[in-house]
Amino acid sequence: MSVSIQEVLDKRSLKKFIYLPAKIHKNHANWVPPIYMDEWAFFNPKKNRSFEYCDTTLALAVKGGDIVGRVMGIINHKYNKLHNENHVRFGFIETYNDQEIFNKLVDYVAYWGKEKGMEKIIGPFGFTDKDPQGFLIDGFDEPNVIASNCNFPFMVNLVEDHGFKKKVDLVVYKIEVPEKDPPVYKKIEERFNKNHSSLQVLEFTSRKSVKPFIRPVLKLVNETFTQIYGFLPFTEEEMMEFANRYLYLINPRYIKLVVNSDNQVVSFIIGMSDISKGIQKAKGKLLPFGFIHLLHAAKKSSQLNLLLGAVHPTYQGRGLDVLMGIKMLASARNTGKTTIDSHLELEDNFKVRAEMERAGGKVYKKYRIYIKDLT
Repeated sequence: MSVSIQEVLDKRSLKKFIYLPAKIHKNHANWVPPIYMDEWAFFNPKKNRSFEYCDTTLALAVKGGDIVGRVMGIINHKYNKLHNENHVRFGFIETYNDQEIFNKLVDYVAYWGKEKGMEKIIGPFGFTDKDPQGFLIDGFDEPNVIASNCNFPFMVNLVEDHGFKKKVDLVVYKIEVPEKDPPVYKKIEERFNKNHSSLQVLEFTSRKSVKPFIRPVLKLVNETFTQIYGFLPFTEEEMMEFANRYLYLINPRYIKLVVNSDNQVVSFIIGMSDISKGIQKAKGKLLPFGFIHLLHAAKKSSQLNLLLGAVHPTYQGRGLDVLMGIKMLASARNTGKTTIDSHLELEDNFKVRAEMERAGGKVYKKYRIYIKDLT
C-alpha cells in the first residue's frame, strides 16, 4: 500500500495530528504525552505568536486508510534573516518504523520549503530552541522530561538513511545532589557575600511574587542567548506566552535571581520538579482531575529539571553561576531531590558544560539536529 500525504487544514485533522503520538508510543515506557491543553494552544495561530513571522504547514501520512505519521514544516523568516540562512525546518515528526513513511513526510516539507526559496532543511526543530529539538541518539533507557523529544532508536536510522548529516549535537547532564555542600562551595559563598555587597540573591515562596520579574528575566535571556543555536529573542507578547506555558508548573522555590543595587536582574536560574510520571498517569489531560496527578508527582519526584539560566555579560566571571547553583542545590536537597537534569546544552557550550562537570554532572543523554541540502 502506498503512502499519501494530507495537509492539516481543519480542527478535525489537527486533532488527529495532536493525538497521533499517543498511538505510536502506546508501548513506549519512557514516552511522556504532552499536556494537551498546552498543545492545542501551541498549534493555534491565534494563541502562538510565532506563527506571525513563520510560514508553517502541518501534514499527516496516510497508509491503507490509517494515519501513520505526522510532520510540521516551519520557515522562520525572522531567524533566517538574522542569520542570513535559507533553512526550512521539519519538526514534531512522528512515524512508525517505515522508511517510506518517513521519506514522504520529510520530502513533503522539503518540497514545500524549496518552493519558497529555501536551500537547506534542518530538524527536528520547532519555532525556536525552546521547543523540543533534535532526535535522541543516546540514553534511550532514560525517562523523558518536559520540553524534550522522546523517539525510538529507529528514528535515527530513518533520518540518516534519508541522507541527513549532523548539524549539531546537544548533551544532557545528570547531577547527583550531595547530602551537604562541599566545603569549597561555602568558601565561594562567603567570598561572594564579602566582595559583592551590592548584589542580592532573591528566593521565592509564591508565584505572585515572581510575576514582576518575568519580563526582566526573559529580557536577560535576550541579551545573553544571542550565540545559542536556534535562539530568537522573545517579543513582549512571547515573554508572557512562554511564562504562562510553564509558570503554573513551577514551584517558586526553584527560581533564583540575583539583582543589583538598582533592582535589575543580572543573573537567574529556573528549575522544576520532574512531573513526567504525573503527566503519564493523567494521560496529558489536566481536567477534570489530571492536575492532581501532576501535583502528586511534583511532591514525590526525586528529580529536579533545570529549564533556563543566564548571567548578564557584565557580571560573568564573578561566581554568580556557582552561587545560584549552591542555592538551587540547597532547595533541591530540602525538598527531597536526589538528582538534577541539566536539560539540553550545546556540545560546544564549554562554559556551561564545565560548570555541570564541576558539580559532578555526567552526560547521560545526547540529541542531534540534522541538516540536508535541498539541491
